[in-house]
Amino acid sequence: MNMQHDANNRNEALEKALGYQFAAPDQLARALCHSSYVNEQAQVDLVSNERLEFLGDAVLNLAISYLLMRQYPDLAEGELSRNRAHLVNETQLATIAREIGIGPYLLLGKGEELTDGREKNSILADSVEAVIAAIYLDGGFDAAFRFVERQFRERLQNATRSRYETDYKSKLQERVQSIYHEVPRYRVVDTSGPDHDKTFRVRMRVAGIVAEGDGKSKKTAEQEAARAGLELLDRST
Repeated sequence: MNMQHDANNRNEALEKALGYQFAAPDQLARALCHSSYVNEQAQVDLVSNERLEFLGDAVLNLAISYLLMRQYPDLAEGELSRNRAHLVNETQLATIAREIGIGPYLLLGKGEELTDGREKNSILADSVEAVIAAIYLDGGFDAAFRFVERQFRERLQNATRSRYETDYKSKLQERVQSIYHEVPRYRVVDTSGPDHDKTFRVRMRVAGIVAEGDGKSKKTAEQEAARAGLELLDRST
């Protein structure tokens, strides 16, 4: 009990860095407890943060999915998935852990301490997911969402801006003209949804390559078709 009390007191500074104060500080303490530490302790009721990592991964993916859809309503499902994968990965999460300063608060076993476990991307990334789960269990999804939004706001803008603004049509045209001396042709092949919220499907054809793309505007759908065409072109050349 004293060990838990000491850990809770020690983690107060971390709560400030996280921008969230726990109603149940034990949740945060559990999120910082690595399996290597648990394995070396005699306490039978001590548990690692592995289950919290599992939950935190789900909460994080849901939050990022919503943020991407809210900020970029014209992005197709495939592009949303690629952006989410770019944002939610070990490298990004480890960087966030370092920015917050989670490393010094982790409870690690002797072996991990000796091998610089506090600097390992895998351990740091897992700790961020565990912390997200701890916030979710302590304060609900809104609290966890606000934490994710703060940590990923700038990353989300940077990650999607370059992809969203990429002129795939120009890139595709340059490629096929240099190789096949042809120009891509685009045609709307389907529309769905009510007038105020239509989704367009565009088909692109060039040099025997056929690709389709969806979007909330013809322009966006054409860009998606061109992007898909570039992927097919990369595989065939």
